[in-house]
Amino acid sequence: MAEGEFALVQKYLEIALHKTAAWVGEHDLYAMLADTAAQQRDESALQKYAPLAEEFASRYDHKLYRAIAYRARGVAELLAGEYDDAELSLKHALELFSSLNARYQIGQTLFELGELAAGQSNIPKAHDHFTRALDAFEAMSALPDVARTRARIATL
Repeated sequence: MAEGEFALVQKYLEIALHKTAAWVGEHDLYAMLADTAAQQRDESALQKYAPLAEEFASRYDHKLYRAIAYRARGVAELLAGEYDDAELSLKHALELFSSLNARYQIGQTLFELGELAAGQSNIPKAHDHFTRALDAFEAMSALPDVARTRARIATL
């Protein structure tokens, strides 16, 4: 179950789905809900929000949100042990993020690819993905992500 600030994020985003605002659309909220679910490793929320995020991102041809939805789907597939599907989804997300030069998102997706490789006991590949994620995070001084990635590399 979700705890702390992440639980609050999901709670308030779900409340926002039922409110109207001119500046935010369902595609924005579903992308945020899918991304939050992926960060929390919340399988039920991933099953619920990743398809909706993908549907709305496609409807509005929103490349960034499609990439977020693909990454969320990849995390869901990883958690379900569907490694081949997870790799395809995560690589598709990485391609889209790369085409947008979304460096932070690239780092997050490389981190997930590292988790995928680690889950398959492919330590050299996991190390490579985590190291590339670390490089991306360090280039932006994303310090919490730098620390999280360094800690994960240390566990390999």
